Amino acid sequence: MPDIKITADHLRRDAYLYVRQSTLRQVAENGESTQRQYALRERATASGWPAERIHVIDCDLGKSGSSAITRDGFQELVSEVALNKAGSVSARATLFSFIACGYRAAPREGGLTECIGCGSAAVSERSERT
Repeated sequence: MPDIKITADHLRRDAYLYVRQSTLRQVAENGESTQRQYALRERATASGWPAERIHVIDCDLGKSGSSAITRDGFQELVSEVALNKAGSVSARATLFSFIACGYRAAPREGGLTECIGCGSAAVSERSERT
């Protein structure tokens, strides 16, 4: 895991945990994966976020990732990142692949979006002019 420096600016903003499985069958049969995703909350706590400022978004459990439009939780997460409210985002690594490909929800003229990404298989810092 790369050495990512969590700054006071990151900690000033809230931490978000996005939990998702693609199908209801996966939710029922792959409980270990869901529990590993929920366990990412502990990483945020250990990194300095108080429990009351860690938001768990799990309303997309059982919803396919093939479309962002039908996933209210994903839309909420992207909005919070775009509004610079997120200091940390924890999720499955596949979400970071999607974000790293340049997904921009709400570009702001001259704005800067910065947050720490803490995935189950990756940790990355995202700083991008929008």
